[in-house]
Amino acid sequence: MPVNRNALIRYRTIDKCLQNRYRKWTLDDLIDACSDALYEYEGIDKGISRRSVQMDIQMMRSEKLGYNAPIVVIDKKYYTYEDPDYSISNIPLTDQDLGMLNSVVDILKQFKGFSHFNGVSEMVNKLEDQIYTSRQHTAPAIDFEKNEDLKGLEHLDVLYHAIIDKQPLTITYQSFKAQQPGDIVFHPYLLKEYRNRWFLLGVNENRKQVLNLALDRMLHIEKSAVPYLVNELFDTQTYFKHLIGVTDSRSEVMDVHLLIEPVHAPYVLTKPIHPTQQVVEQTEQGTVISIQVKLNFELEREILGFGNNIKVLKPRHLVRAVKRRLALALEQYDVGNAAERSMISEGQAQLKKGEVKSHEEVMKKARKILKK
Repeated sequence: MPVNRNALIRYRTIDKCLQNRYRKWTLDDLIDACSDALYEYEGIDKGISRRSVQMDIQMMRSEKLGYNAPIVVIDKKYYTYEDPDYSISNIPLTDQDLGMLNSVVDILKQFKGFSHFNGVSEMVNKLEDQIYTSRQHTAPAIDFEKNEDLKGLEHLDVLYHAIIDKQPLTITYQSFKAQQPGDIVFHPYLLKEYRNRWFLLGVNENRKQVLNLALDRMLHIEKSAVPYLVNELFDTQTYFKHLIGVTDSRSEVMDVHLLIEPVHAPYVLTKPIHPTQQVVEQTEQGTVISIQVKLNFELEREILGFGNNIKVLKPRHLVRAVKRRLALALEQYDVGNAAERSMISEGQAQLKKGEVKSHEEVMKKARKILKK
């Protein structure tokens, strides 16, 4: 039985209300909640009739949509779920639903081998796993990478429509470095995901350069009345062609050569660091690959993630940058040794002057001070 969009909004609104056990819900309360939801999502401001909500409740109670919602009336006035854990979002898929999904999966699988439909593969796997789990009542066989605690995802829909509608926004934003949040008038052009974090690319009022704002640092978003600045700075389809991550250093594209140790080389060859990756040569020392990218922080972090299994060969600027970061990292672990060496050196000078009696006394004194 087909369900129109407005009815679905009402069902989900009633469901959300009845899940809230901290409030008692009269029929008038449910009518108001449904009216507010229809105005928010569809712009319908004429309200909703009492009879419509009563019929919605009867439909949710029935088997017609597969809900069988345990809606009861308390004190002949207040509506609630008899089962406090019930939600229409938790009902299992019907055999008809599973059959339709199977057909969709079969169709989508036809495109899995085409490069233009690379993104379909993951979606097909998710659908197949959902169908199998629903039919067999077993635990999922696939666990996709996700971050349940990721902040800012609630902004995705608003930002997506702002890009489509060419709508400027006033965004209350607080970077990790800022002590206080501030408002930015922002003209959005593109949403980008990188390592389970989402970023919004666009410009502020000065239009001098492309900025990226992390969604998890956005505190509030509202529409701005300023005229929209059309994107004239970058091509959204090619902007990330020579980038790792989201930060454009505005430098030239560089030919980066990396030496991968033999044991680790297969991992890099089967999971390239960047789409431009090419094998330059294979030697006893390892495999040399090249990537054509702009130098930025994300590239350095990617290289550092391989630890001692990778070596930057060129360009020299990147060699120096990675070497400097490794030296600073080493200092984090060498602070105690350096302090001890300094104290021992000072103690040996005292030993020569006769201020201490033995080498053992020097070592004992140094370690005692370091333990404090």
